[in-house]
Amino acid sequence: MFDKRVTVFMGHYGSGKTFVAVNYAVELAKRKKNVSIYDLDIVNPYFRTVDANKTLEKYGVELVVSPFAETNVDIPAMNAKSYKMVDDKLRYAVADIGGDDRGALALGRFSDKIKEENNYDALFVLNPFRPETRTIEGALEIKEEIERTGKLPFTGIVNNANLGKETTSLDVVKGLEFAKKFSTITGLPIKFTAVRRDIIDEKIQEIKQILPIDPIKYGDWL
Repeated sequence: MFDKRVTVFMGHYGSGKTFVAVNYAVELAKRKKNVSIYDLDIVNPYFRTVDANKTLEKYGVELVVSPFAETNVDIPAMNAKSYKMVDDKLRYAVADIGGDDRGALALGRFSDKIKEENNYDALFVLNPFRPETRTIEGALEIKEEIERTGKLPFTGIVNNANLGKETTSLDVVKGLEFAKKFSTITGLPIKFTAVRRDIIDEKIQEIKQILPIDPIKYGDWL
């Protein structure tokens, strides 16, 4: 956790990839790292990294997004600066990849260089409360689709079990049990559990690796 130069977050639509990616980038910056976050979610997303721009600026995280971000233009375009993710070895790179196999298409153009550098984590953000990943079979299908299209094998799992505002600490613990089963089948380690900061209690504190997630309102991270 926090040791790879490139960290890529991928998963099913609505799994919470962007929430996790933004908080992860901020945590890296708090640890005095030079950090850039790359929004490669070129498939019209629910929530985009650009919606957290004020918080990212506060912590000195460089944000690289589509030139059409914050507009009404829905065109799958990528910022030319995105190539810094693989070319600038002096900065930590966090990438938010679009959902499922269609969204992972953008990653394909960077995957060879990422593998060549071999200093990366590709993390499957798993939320068992989403319709397509509520079963192990469904989650496996999504994982395989993303790997096939993005051309980058996963190296680990993020337990991001949540039900939005209704999430309880028990939901997070239940999600971890699901993630453990998924880990056993895939052979991928659970890198950490993402959990909303305000529901962390004794049950969650027993979990070894935690990334606290700050609450959000539309338009900016709190």
